[in-house]
Amino acid sequence: MRNLSGRLATGLMLAGALILAGCGQEEGGQQQSEATPPTPEVTVVTLTPQPVEITTTLPGRASPYQIAEVRPQVNGILQERLFREGADVVKGEALYQIDPAVYRAAYETSKAELAQAEAALVSARNRERRNEELVRTNAVSRAAYDDAVSAMGEASAAVEARKAALASAKINLDYTTVTAPIAGRIGRSAFTAGALVTANQAETLTTIHQLDPIYVDVTQSSAELLKLRRALADGRYERVDPDRAEVELTLEDGTTYGHPGALEFADVTVSESTGAVTLRALFPNPEGILLPGMFVRAEIKAGVDPEGILVPQRAVSRDPKGRATALVVAAEDKVEQRILVTDRTVGDQWLVSEGVKAGERVIVEGLQKVRPGAVVKVIEAETKSVADASAASAPVRR
Repeated sequence: MRNLSGRLATGLMLAGALILAGCGQEEGGQQQSEATPPTPEVTVVTLTPQPVEITTTLPGRASPYQIAEVRPQVNGILQERLFREGADVVKGEALYQIDPAVYRAAYETSKAELAQAEAALVSARNRERRNEELVRTNAVSRAAYDDAVSAMGEASAAVEARKAALASAKINLDYTTVTAPIAGRIGRSAFTAGALVTANQAETLTTIHQLDPIYVDVTQSSAELLKLRRALADGRYERVDPDRAEVELTLEDGTTYGHPGALEFADVTVSESTGAVTLRALFPNPEGILLPGMFVRAEIKAGVDPEGILVPQRAVSRDPKGRATALVVAAEDKVEQRILVTDRTVGDQWLVSEGVKAGERVIVEGLQKVRPGAVVKVIEAETKSVADASAASAPVRR
C-alpha cells in the first residue's frame, strides 16, 4: 500500500510539472508572436551622373592596305627569280628577270633607225636652206623649193617616229625586269626559272601585300547604327571629334593590340543578306602582328553620354515579361520597383536611359529579403566609376 501511494504521488507531481511547462511555452509563444519583426537591412548605391564613353565592340577581319598582283608585261622565258618568298620588298625592287635578248636587239635596231632618220633630216634641212636662197634669185623654181621644204618636213616626222619606236623598245626592254609596284610583303612565286610567261596573262607571278598600315573591316547591324545616329541627333550623346576617335583591337588570344587605330569610313550600302554595314578602320602595324584575314574584335568610340547613369548589373533582374527591373529605396525608406530601359553594358554596370534618375538609391544587396512597399534599413555602398567598371573587364594589353 505504501509503495502504491508513493507511486501515485510521484505521477501527480510529474503531471503537474508537465502542465506548468506547457502553459509556460504557450505564454512564451504568444509573447513572441506579438513581437515586431526586425527591419531588413539592404545595401544601396546612390546614382550619380558621370560622362560615359559610348563604345561598340564589333567583330571584324584584317585586310591589306594595298594589294598588287604581279604579272609580266612582255612575253619571254623566265631566267631568274630575284626575291625570297615571304620577305619584305620595296617599291621598284627587281623580282624576276625575263630573257631580254630579243628586246635588246629590237632596242638597238630602233636606235640605229633613229640615227639614220636624223642623218636624213640634216640633209633635207640643208637642201631646204640652199633652195631658199636660190629661189630669191630665181636660180631654182618655186616648185623645187616647195619640194625641198616638204622633204625636210617628212624627214623631221620620220625622226619623231623613230624616237617613239626607240622609246617603245626601251620600255619593252625594261619590262624584262619585273619590279615590285608597291612596298610590302611578297608571297610565294607561282613560276620558276625556265617557265614561259606572256604579257598580261591571267595567272599572277606573285602577290604583294602592304601590311603597314593595315585595314580592319568590321560589320555593324544597320539597326544599331540607326539607334546610335538617332541618339547623336537628339543630343543625348555628344559626338566624338573625328580627329580623336580611336578604335582598339582585341586579338584572337584575348590580348589587346598595342596600337590604337582610327575609323576611316562607313560603307554606303547595307548587305541584303546580313543587314549589316561595313566599317573600315586603319591601324599601324610596324611589328607585322596583324595579318590579312585575321579575326579581331574592334572597340569603336562612337560618342559620349555627358550625364550617364550607371546601375550595377547585380542590382538588375528580369520580370516575367523579360523587362529589366530594379528595386529603389524611395521616400521614408520604402522599396519601389522600377522598370528600366538599358542601353548597353559598361564593364559590370548597365547604362540606363529610363527608369531611374540621379540621386536615387538602388538596392544592390539584400534583394531576396525585401518586396516592393517594404520599409528597410539602408546601408550605403561604395559607388563605382566608369574607369573602375571598365577595368574589371579590360583585357591584357600586348
